[in-house]
Amino acid sequence: MQVLQGPEARAALTRSFNDAPVPDAVLTRIHETFGEALTPTQVVERIIADVRERGDDALRDWTERLDGHRPTDLRVSEADIAAASIDAGLHDAIRTAIHRVRAFYQQQPAHGFLNHGPDGALGQLVRPLGRVGVYVPGGLAPLISTLIHTAVPAQVAGVPELIVTTPPARDGTVHPAILVAARELGITHVYRAGGAQAIAALAYGTASVPSVDKIAGPGNLFVVIAKRLVYGQTGIESLPGPTETLVVADDSADPRFVAADLLAQAEHNGAEPVLVSTSPDLLNRVNEELDRQLTALPEPNRTWARDSIQTRMKTVLAGDLQEALDLANLYAPEHLCLLTRDPWPLLGHVQRAGGVFIGEHSMEALGDYVAGPSHVMPTGGTARFMSPVNVRDFQNIISVVGLNEDTLRRIGPAGATLARAEGLEAHARAIESRL
Repeated sequence: MQVLQGPEARAALTRSFNDAPVPDAVLTRIHETFGEALTPTQVVERIIADVRERGDDALRDWTERLDGHRPTDLRVSEADIAAASIDAGLHDAIRTAIHRVRAFYQQQPAHGFLNHGPDGALGQLVRPLGRVGVYVPGGLAPLISTLIHTAVPAQVAGVPELIVTTPPARDGTVHPAILVAARELGITHVYRAGGAQAIAALAYGTASVPSVDKIAGPGNLFVVIAKRLVYGQTGIESLPGPTETLVVADDSADPRFVAADLLAQAEHNGAEPVLVSTSPDLLNRVNEELDRQLTALPEPNRTWARDSIQTRMKTVLAGDLQEALDLANLYAPEHLCLLTRDPWPLLGHVQRAGGVFIGEHSMEALGDYVAGPSHVMPTGGTARFMSPVNVRDFQNIISVVGLNEDTLRRIGPAGATLARAEGLEAHARAIESRL
């Protein structure tokens, strides 16, 4: 276990968005699939261009080529959604998650304002987007929670139509848990399409898949690249990359809980767990606990978690909790877990994070499902300037200006002066024509 301190720790926790190299396995798969050495961006550019040109035919071709199934009907029928059935316990868990996420976002102010005063009227209109696309990954397992944590804030925002795309299984089916969650959410537009081809369809539209105003939801490298390339044609909520958790712990923390929280993120492909502690003894005990808990994990989770721990985990010894929080703010983690003797006073020092999880009863893993806030949070250091998915992501804000004549006469000359300073004579004359 390499323990970082001081300037070495600061250097290790300073990063740029998406600065991780493309895994060799991804490059190998690209070469096997396309018969030539292409970059992931070149692959996505080809797929997007093809879907733009050929629509549904291209969407079917790429789904067959990359997911192993050629869908006749791209849209899942409402009858299939209605008939989907899952274990009663899982069904209840889905209902619990929907209820808690909805209750959380219903507390977020979603209204505008219009102030009438001596100057006239100034304010903002808040209007929901017309149609939003929700991308639900489905490679290794159905990410039911992603559908809930993305769709519910959009519904609370007032979006009238949600379009869901998710990769089909090789037999063409969509996992019944995804369909049950869609049914519980009142969503009837679910499409058998994943990857960059689904993002292209949502952005540009095909005969079967309508174009949307915004695309939300995480995905693999190709999905993230596709979202970046279609931005401008449609909106995107973020470019979520591999998940990450930074745990701040002092000598009071239980090493079992610290290790469990780190492993909960480490089992994600490409994840980066970070531990910052003021206690050298705790670092050693957590290291021992990681080995013990890794051994107890089933495969393939054990392999994924071990890869993250061995190749990407960072362990830092901080001089005190203030330095630990300074390092956390520098790193700007997606998830910041505070496992200290008295964590609440530390909250005032948190400046950059997607979400803060306070104390041993607020593990981030619970936040992925039923705590309330969306688990779609900024990664790769983008918590410096971005926020978790929220109601505002699915609304337009429209400024309202309704000034009266007295106000125009009072402030108009200043506006005309500024217009001429910027070389915009027509602007100045438009103002002065009313004076």
